[in-house]
Amino acid sequence: MSDAPLPSLADLLLVWYDRDHRHLPWRAEPGETADPYRVWLSEVMLQQTTVAAVIPYFEAFMRRWPDVDALAAAPVDEVTAAWAGLGYYARARNLHACAKTVSEWRHGHFPDEEKALRGLPGIGDYTAAAIAAIAFGHRAVVVDGNVERVMARLFAVTEPLPKAKPQLKQLADSLTPTERCGDYAQALMDLGATLCSPKSPACGICPWMNACQGRAQGIAAQLPAKVEKAERPTRRGIAFWIMAKDDSVLLRRRPPEGLLGGMMEVPSTPWRPDPWDMDEAATTAPLPPKALAEGWRVLPGLVRHTFTHFHLELVVACGRTQGNPAVRGHWCPLDSLREQALPTIMRKVVSHALAKAY
Repeated sequence: MSDAPLPSLADLLLVWYDRDHRHLPWRAEPGETADPYRVWLSEVMLQQTTVAAVIPYFEAFMRRWPDVDALAAAPVDEVTAAWAGLGYYARARNLHACAKTVSEWRHGHFPDEEKALRGLPGIGDYTAAAIAAIAFGHRAVVVDGNVERVMARLFAVTEPLPKAKPQLKQLADSLTPTERCGDYAQALMDLGATLCSPKSPACGICPWMNACQGRAQGIAAQLPAKVEKAERPTRRGIAFWIMAKDDSVLLRRRPPEGLLGGMMEVPSTPWRPDPWDMDEAATTAPLPPKALAEGWRVLPGLVRHTFTHFHLELVVACGRTQGNPAVRGHWCPLDSLREQALPTIMRKVVSHALAKAY
């Protein structure tokens, strides 16, 4: 009978990872040194976004801005325009601010300690831990939604989220090894993203199958428990599609703080629960009806979009001016709309207007 110690859960996970890990464009392959810039960029992009959605954005950013100094030197409008479609647009502004800080104050080098990383724009506890572990090999407790799900199932934690978060982090800490820290962090993410998925977990091929208390109790698929979320409310508004005589379109920049901060938009009324009538909405428009050749024309249909905390429904009202009157905003040629930092909701407004107005 062998006296060799039984492999730890971390060892079992790393054996699985060495065989079955995902090949992702930001990951260092075995024998390669991780690039902190690529790790940081991918982790910021992956916040509340899927790997499949991030890959083309990551590859486009790397072609355009291959290092932190290049990204820092780019105009922020170009960065936010390239980000359009990824959502959570404050991340793009913080990404640029962080790049400038690293480039200008740290000579292009990211700090390797969690505390220093957390001091950079847009880097919170999770991202700091992920960079410290993956880019620099430090022991760090990396906990995202995937890891919380794995811990809840492995230890059969039935207390609902978000109250269970501290316990789940403590359990993750208890398993985190002192060697191969970056590989372990990525292995745990891969386990949650592939085998220990939210629905129909593949328990039969999981490296932690025998240790999983949730599986043993037959409750793995029901974990983690969550407090039922309140139904999202619906807000409504009217967007003003204003074209000048030369067919340019009026855009304006949203305030730097708040939802979609700093992004370009098709001007609109405030968004509120109650519908707007056109007479009331016109009082909030960038131009009065008398400045338009034929007043406002309401297009059929609605533009719908869902944000984290609410649904949005926008009516689109069209108007045309005789020239390019002075107004707060920017007259944008139609063929330049693709270059603007328009969030997804505004790209939907543009598509709706172009399809229905002519």
